[in-house]
Amino acid sequence: MSSSSLTLPEAGQAASRNRRILEILGAAAIAGTYIFLVLTQPTDIANGPASFSALVALGGFLLGAVLLILAVLPVLPTSTLVLIPVALVLNVVLGQVMGSTGLPFYFDAIGTVLIAVLAGPAAGAATGALSSIVWSFFNPTVLPFAAGAALIGFLAGLAARGGLFRRFYLAPVAGFITGILAGVVSAPVAAFVFGGTSGLGTGAIVSAFRAMGDTLLAAITKQALISDPMDKAIVFAVAALLVYALPRRTTFQFPFVRRFRVLAGKAPATPAA
Repeated sequence: MSSSSLTLPEAGQAASRNRRILEILGAAAIAGTYIFLVLTQPTDIANGPASFSALVALGGFLLGAVLLILAVLPVLPTSTLVLIPVALVLNVVLGQVMGSTGLPFYFDAIGTVLIAVLAGPAAGAATGALSSIVWSFFNPTVLPFAAGAALIGFLAGLAARGGLFRRFYLAPVAGFITGILAGVVSAPVAAFVFGGTSGLGTGAIVSAFRAMGDTLLAAITKQALISDPMDKAIVFAVAALLVYALPRRTTFQFPFVRRFRVLAGKAPATPAA
């Protein structure tokens, strides 16, 4: 009996260690692909998935997303697996609509933050990367930004773990800080890969800074530090509203929410058998 009682904790520790290894490998694949894009500055990536650079980016980001999903899959409830496709559609549709307007906002990470709050940093990062991959089949220019999308999901999960979604007014603060970091990460891709930004509103801001004498990278970085923090503050606030709009019994089915007391209030009592 004593030997079997020892094997169960050891098996649990081994499974946890394996999941952590997969998370590290997934993050490394996404980071490595991002570094490749920044260093090689492939201008042919906007031509679609047929180009070599696009294939490398697609493969690297997809590998990272798959590894992250494999890491969190054993602890994800069915409700999360059902919700991830909904989050992807939400990101793509809102991002596509906002990209056609003249507003310097994106709104393409609401689904990512929603998953991150409910399921944690790894699930959020995987959703962000997958969102960019799916969206790239309609708009190839978003593929290089998958690393930034994954970073947003990861940071949103860390914010949820730290309790920043227990008070509604803290969610936009977490989003604002996330936007600063995401803007710094996305700026080199926009500058070196595309030579600017594709959005109408953000492109106008970049042009204004360029007219003032800034270099391309400096202009895009300044634009990102203006647009991204405000955008992510709104995104985090909307995601918080969506999470709290869900039935409490639904949100507290997520192990991540229960373990780290992500949301305000206590879990609903389960009825006696």
